[in-house]
Amino acid sequence: MTRLPAFEYLEPGTVEEAVELLVAHPGAAIVAGGTDLFPNMKRRQVRPATVIGLRGVPGMTGVTVEADGGVRIGASTLLVDLVASDDSPPVLAQAAAEVASPQLRNAATVGGNLCVDTRCDYINQSEAWRTASGLCLKDGGDTCWVAPRGKGCVAISSSDLAPAAIAIDARVRLVGPTGSREIAVGDLYRPDGIDRIEMASDEVLVELLVGPPDGLRATYHKLRRRGAIDFPILGVAAAVRTADDGVVTDARIVMGAVAPAPVRVPEAEASLIGHRLEPDVIAQAAALASKPIRPLDNADMGSRYRKWMVSVFVTRALGDLAST
Repeated sequence: MTRLPAFEYLEPGTVEEAVELLVAHPGAAIVAGGTDLFPNMKRRQVRPATVIGLRGVPGMTGVTVEADGGVRIGASTLLVDLVASDDSPPVLAQAAAEVASPQLRNAATVGGNLCVDTRCDYINQSEAWRTASGLCLKDGGDTCWVAPRGKGCVAISSSDLAPAAIAIDARVRLVGPTGSREIAVGDLYRPDGIDRIEMASDEVLVELLVGPPDGLRATYHKLRRRGAIDFPILGVAAAVRTADDGVVTDARIVMGAVAPAPVRVPEAEASLIGHRLEPDVIAQAAALASKPIRPLDNADMGSRYRKWMVSVFVTRALGDLAST
């Protein structure tokens, strides 16, 4: 078994202390459950000299309902606890239940899944394999072997929680040296497989914030080769708000695992507004959702198959919402 490289482990007692350690140790990595970071370190994808653990920081776990019906979810909340809590927004619990396996959900955290590293068949290999085949952009090389004529890394976003959180307009609270700030989850991600997160190196993601549902219903569907363990090769989150007569007044469709960041499909969303979720309306939205999506061959199963599955999974997701 590949061993972890040597590193210094630091365990702050508060969020503020965690920020101070990040400032004092440039290039340090944050770890909570370690289900993504440690395998990447074993493969020598990343080699942080310092790792800062957040498990001992109080106030970063739990699901709390606010007076207005909104929900606060600590970034260190275990996925298994998010799934089990009656106070969790249903779509987030649904998406969390699709992550990996029971063993990993008992260690993985909400913040860790939101910030999970992008994945690609050319980087998620052993160091010997990568060296023999030629290093890619994400590995310190000068070429993206998936899109050699491109200028950037196209490793794909592999978070299950991200599309679901974007679909329900969730926000995250970040704490850094200058204080805290909130941004929409949709603004947390950049379309770059390397520089993937809109978060400074000395900031800590503290909590996920979900507003009152106000009639918004959402669902999440995940495609992967096996029914457990695997990362998504397509994730579809859909959310709608309807009037009393069933006519859609608001809609979101968010794709995961097709690009370096989750992707919304505005034309498909707009096609639902003013209509009931009838089969023909759903079919049109599914076709419009598939049209702009261009998965690349950097994940399990081929890009053509993954594109075909976009309309299938959008149809399934909207069908769920039509029947509830």
